[in-house]
Amino acid sequence: MEVTPNNQAEPLAFPLPLFKSVRIGEALGKDGSRFFIFAGLDEKMAEELKTLSLDESDTDLQQNTSDQKRFGEGEYKNWYEKNRTPFALIHATTNDLAAIAWFGPKALGQKSEKYLTEKEKTAVKNSPAETAWHTISYRCYPRFRGKGLMKGFVRFVMNLYIKKNPNIKLWAGLDAKNVASGGLAAALGFKPDEQHSDPDKHWLVMVKE
Repeated sequence: MEVTPNNQAEPLAFPLPLFKSVRIGEALGKDGSRFFIFAGLDEKMAEELKTLSLDESDTDLQQNTSDQKRFGEGEYKNWYEKNRTPFALIHATTNDLAAIAWFGPKALGQKSEKYLTEKEKTAVKNSPAETAWHTISYRCYPRFRGKGLMKGFVRFVMNLYIKKNPNIKLWAGLDAKNVASGGLAAALGFKPDEQHSDPDKHWLVMVKE
């Protein structure tokens, strides 16, 4: 996918105010489809994210992520207040949400909710949020999978996030059985971190060199 930055976009400081969304680029898929890239999700995008996260027919999403609880059952506002910075890939013709990626401070190796015991969940809630490590997560939704969109999109927003936060280190926490997600992380320069991974729970941690 070919990405063209929007050089006329307003100067950004992350995280943006809740529901503020700024178009930061355009993209052209291999099949000629056009997309817009936004920093931040507006209310319509956040509502569509909720709907997609509750989609039981999307077995890949339900098996590999905690998004049903995170975005479907949970409040977007509560998630956003954890100092998260989301980006959206929007189909230019239909205005549909094709993919998202997000970043934010999170201790290296800290498991997603689906992997935690109740005791671990309590410990996470009581732990300090400030850390030099920031997590990266990404999702592509069913209609747009297999079209070669994610590498160009995620690389573009990742580089922008790093530029705005030059002193951070990035890591990704993945379901080890999700080969596509791990392959994308590897293509973006992430390497497995055995020390913080948990093979018994299929929890794979990858860090960016």
